[in-house]
Amino acid sequence: MNLPGTPAHVDASAPSPWVLRFASLIRPHAEVLDLACGSGRHARMLAAAGHPVLCVDRDAAALQSLGALPGVRVLQADLENAPWPLRDRFAAVVVTNYLWRPLLPRIVHSVDEGGVLIYETFALGQASIGRPSNPQFLLRPGELLDAVRSELRVVAYEDGFEASPRGAFVQRICAVREGAPGSMPEQPPKYNL
Repeated sequence: MNLPGTPAHVDASAPSPWVLRFASLIRPHAEVLDLACGSGRHARMLAAAGHPVLCVDRDAAALQSLGALPGVRVLQADLENAPWPLRDRFAAVVVTNYLWRPLLPRIVHSVDEGGVLIYETFALGQASIGRPSNPQFLLRPGELLDAVRSELRVVAYEDGFEASPRGAFVQRICAVREGAPGSMPEQPPKYNL
């Protein structure tokens, strides 16, 4: 099934190439938070790779199909109109096609030491070609960089127009939480691009 506004030739259930590209930075068998997970396209892929996954979404129907998957826990929560429902930090936090600005600091804070944030969503300009069109749900230039700047190290960042598989203005970031500020391990980490 394709999302509204998605051309029929695009498989909306396939994991994002951005998430696939950086999933290897997640420690083996480490817990992942799939925030605003929808139908769970990333949770399915990550659980199949051996990661326990906590799927959070407000849509009970979408979560219902995920609850039976091995290694997947679900939490129905209204992220925008209720208190933040999580206390833990995670080895990875994955967010795609979702933006609620008041949560950006919480999302960044949810990345554990040695963990990774993989975030991708729509950016300003999207309204000129389709949905979402409300600026409240479109990232401003550099906004993801600003959100992680004081806490995480940016491994990769993109902000622009992607013509294929469906035209979209997007902003993406992959960032990691390294050790204590100012400390440098004997062997610096290698983040494969």
